[in-house]
Amino acid sequence: MDASPDLPRQSRVPVFNLPGVVSASIGLLLAIHAVREFLLPDLWDIRLTLDLALVPARWTVWLDPSRAEDLIRAAGAAGDADLTMAREAFARYIVADPSAAPWTFATYALLHGSWPHVIFNSVWLAAFGSPVARRCGAWRYGLIGLAGTVAGGALHVAIDPLSAAPLVGASAGVSALMAAAARFVFQPPVSGYGTQPWQIPPRRPAETIPELMRNRTAVTFLAIWLATNLLFGVITLPLGSESAAVAWDAHLGGFVVGFFLFPFLDGRRAR
Repeated sequence: MDASPDLPRQSRVPVFNLPGVVSASIGLLLAIHAVREFLLPDLWDIRLTLDLALVPARWTVWLDPSRAEDLIRAAGAAGDADLTMAREAFARYIVADPSAAPWTFATYALLHGSWPHVIFNSVWLAAFGSPVARRCGAWRYGLIGLAGTVAGGALHVAIDPLSAAPLVGASAGVSALMAAAARFVFQPPVSGYGTQPWQIPPRRPAETIPELMRNRTAVTFLAIWLATNLLFGVITLPLGSESAAVAWDAHLGGFVVGFFLFPFLDGRRAR
């Protein structure tokens, strides 16, 4: 006779334990890229990119038509003859139809240049978007990501106003969520809690800037993020059909907005 106690059956631990809104975000990014890669004809994909990607020069010429010649001159500065011809043709297309397209400050985050590009952003979104979504809820998570996306696009336009290269990728929004997570994920555990499964640590507010500066782990993370972002800004990565420079300024704009916006949207403020 078996005298072992009849213990309750253990539930299975899921392989991916992501908040629903984070899973939906990643699924949307992957689905859009899959449709572009496998279903859309090339002509439709080009049209989609022109309609949804953020092109700084389009905004510059729309705001100041007198800079049209500067745009064409900048497009002709490429060394390769074929590349110069293509850039000049696109610059003249922008000059002929300099629509503002304000939605592109958000929609550019839905497009990616390649599978490594979208997978890289999805991994970081899962890692840093999940704690923000669990702490703040779905709509605050979305608001931080959207604000970072818009701010990153705006800073990119301000720094490189004559660029005719379409800006794509969710990196600015992901950077905002990384900055938001940095405000609380590196806090040391509360002493006396966590030794028993029924103990729930008390709610703690986001760390202030002086507190972050005294947190060695947080300072190390911020320093590494800034150094790698600046490094990627001066090298090229194969994120599209051709090697392209990473939009470090968009990342920086998103990170700064997420860092300072998070305390106002924190859904777990201590009483």
